[in-house]
Amino acid sequence: MKTIKLVLVLCIFTFLTAFTIRTTTDYGYKVGDVATDFSLKNIDDSMVSLSDFKKAKGFVVVFTCNTCPYSVAYEDRIIALDKKYKSKGYPVIAINPNDPEVSPNDSFDDMKVRAKEKGFTFPYLFDEGQKIYPQYGATRTPHVYILKKENKKLRVAYIGAIDNNSHNPSSVTKKYAEDALDALLAGKKPTKATSRAIGCTIKTVY
Repeated sequence: MKTIKLVLVLCIFTFLTAFTIRTTTDYGYKVGDVATDFSLKNIDDSMVSLSDFKKAKGFVVVFTCNTCPYSVAYEDRIIALDKKYKSKGYPVIAINPNDPEVSPNDSFDDMKVRAKEKGFTFPYLFDEGQKIYPQYGATRTPHVYILKKENKKLRVAYIGAIDNNSHNPSSVTKKYAEDALDALLAGKKPTKATSRAIGCTIKTVY
């Protein structure tokens, strides 16, 4: 019954946002661009930067949040991505881009609660002041950016969705993020470097 309700909610969100979903934006990073580092507060109150991960080969940066039903539907899959690829050099770095004035349940304190409830295995960072997500060009939660280290630079290798079924994990037929990561680990470029990120719009006062 819970699965049916979740599917219905996601279908409604998909219908309401169908005319504004875009694969890319007119701003932010494109595949091949070099991403800059950042310093954001983690749920353990420490400040986290990508440069802290000395042994990482790259990162799976996921813009997500507490409240979007799409983000909630993907939480277990994000945890699974981190568990599978962190040991291979590609840890997940989750960032909540929502303004808590617009979405109160996306406050920093609520992020701590949600991370504990779900047992997040990765940093869950707060984009205070909403300075980072515009740099990336993220428009949805969840929105994935896979970065690869190249000559001490972070190059964008993939942008888009985690897979091709936000409603039901058992119905996934294309694992975009995993395919991209497997290609990078094999020394190749992802066959599909972009896909359409489907989710809730990022909440901002602007």
